Amino acid sequence: MPQVFHRSFNTISKASLLSLAVLAVVATWLLYVVGWSPYVSQANLTRVQPVPFSHQHHVGELGIDCRYCHSTVEYSAFAGIPPTKTCMNCHQEIWFGSAILEPVRASYRGGESIPWERVHNLPQFVYFDHHIHINKGVGCVTCHGRIDQMPFTYQDKSLFMDWCVSCHRDPRPNLRPREHIFSMTWEPPSDEPGLGDSLFQSYQIQGPDQLMSCSTCHR
Repeated sequence: MPQVFHRSFNTISKASLLSLAVLAVVATWLLYVVGWSPYVSQANLTRVQPVPFSHQHHVGELGIDCRYCHSTVEYSAFAGIPPTKTCMNCHQEIWFGSAILEPVRASYRGGESIPWERVHNLPQFVYFDHHIHINKGVGCVTCHGRIDQMPFTYQDKSLFMDWCVSCHRDPRPNLRPREHIFSMTWEPPSDEPGLGDSLFQSYQIQGPDQLMSCSTCHR
């Protein structure tokens, strides 16, 4: 029986199969890179706000405590966006005539909230409670990063499930004394290597079985 295909087809077939395998690996790698990129997670991306509010100025330079603006963070699931009255407590006297603050004054006069662009936006099927994390020793910096160094606020972490789960598996490295929850510069003391373990016991934090339960975050 005469040969139907030329011998070179063997080489071509092998090269084609190898190319398909390489293409599959590259495609998987690209999906992984894109899936973890800021394009998907929105991490490190600043948003245009109606007023260019600077945490770097207010927190880092002026030393304003987080709770002055986010007044419900210690006892509510939500940190809360401050009402315009909170802004005007200072800006009735400071920079009162500044054009850049006209949206704030207009909001105060008209009683309408400033339409801030949300920075940290979890899916609706995710339940996150600020006050339980704070009262269990998780500092603001752990999730929000060095907010005191941000002239424009951005999402510092990916907020992906894998990132949350990495802490829920073992929260000890992220625990701090409650008096340092709102500190931007606190670091674990080098002479207290067991601090995380002691805080874990002191704050009566649940074990991984409870922390890793689906119903803890998805309700």
